[in-house]
Amino acid sequence: MSSDQTFRAALVQLRSGREVEPNIEAAKELIAAAALDGAHYVQTPENTSLMELKTDRLFARLKPEAETGFLQEFSELARDLGIWLHIGSAAVLTGDGRAANRAFIFKPDGAIAARYDKIHMFDVDLPNGERYCESKNYRPGEQAVTVDLPWCRLGLSICYDLRFPEQYKALALQGADVLTVPAAFTKATGRAHWQILLRARAIETGSFVLAAAQGGTHENGRATYGHSLIISPWGEVLAEAGEEPCFVCADIDPNVSRETRQQIPALRHARDIACSQIND
Repeated sequence: MSSDQTFRAALVQLRSGREVEPNIEAAKELIAAAALDGAHYVQTPENTSLMELKTDRLFARLKPEAETGFLQEFSELARDLGIWLHIGSAAVLTGDGRAANRAFIFKPDGAIAARYDKIHMFDVDLPNGERYCESKNYRPGEQAVTVDLPWCRLGLSICYDLRFPEQYKALALQGADVLTVPAAFTKATGRAHWQILLRARAIETGSFVLAAAQGGTHENGRATYGHSLIISPWGEVLAEAGEEPCFVCADIDPNVSRETRQQIPALRHARDIACSQIND
């Protein structure tokens, strides 16, 4: 892993629908455009292949990873473009009656360098009446994952993981200087928390944060926030999308993360905290 090279990162923002094939074609078109713009690494959002809340429709369109044909398409695309391609997540069957919400990192030769299954399940009732129960359809992952790129160590997460800072601390302590958060944040929570939480994770760990998002009103009626973001270790916004499908880019120098961690060595100063309860 090189420690002194800048690379160009791109985030592809999508508005995935209820059928796999058009979603894959839309993603491939924007990935190719980002590569043409000079991106060495391209990330897509959570649910790249499918945005579906209804269990029967979801499982009718899923297959085990080995039988999921579009993964081969993404492998070939990474090889043809000569890029590191990060599919933020795609649902695949796991064999226990549920699916995995799984991220894939493809190397420039098309091989899969890493997989990560989303750990934290979004089971919530929102004040606006929206209800989500990911654990009904998805099996949570069991461990965090880092992977080495030529320029940096990448820490993997997906969407709701963002609300659990301990995961990002663990990734940073494992040497990740670039954290990734592909997501499909709801519009309501996105307006309130998306940028704040991403900037907090960057500042807390002294890391770059790359977060590709779904954006707009989807075919299933769900509204996602968009605003894909690239953030520096100082919490500065280096690139931001709006709500429409697009891509955004920024040049990433991992040395900035290492310098930031020297200036603010919070990771080295962290201590385990015991909590006592005082009763009257």
